[in-house]
Amino acid sequence: MPKLKTHRGAAKRFSVTGSGKIKRKRAYARHILTTKDSKKKRFLRRAAYVDPTNASAIKKLIPYLV
Repeated sequence: MPKLKTHRGAAKRFSVTGSGKIKRKRAYARHILTTKDSKKKRFLRRAAYVDPTNASAIKKLIPYLV
């Protein structure tokens, strides 16, 4: 089998935890932050995990990080 290329865009957006889950950043934290309350912005700083239905597709994009 030939070597697989890592999707560089995906490699910058996702990381893999020790247990094998894929970590991602939350959406809605880029602009128009004045209308969002502090609690919401604080919540958006926390990492989230990719849903299992999408995890297999993302693992194919980052074969050597998994």
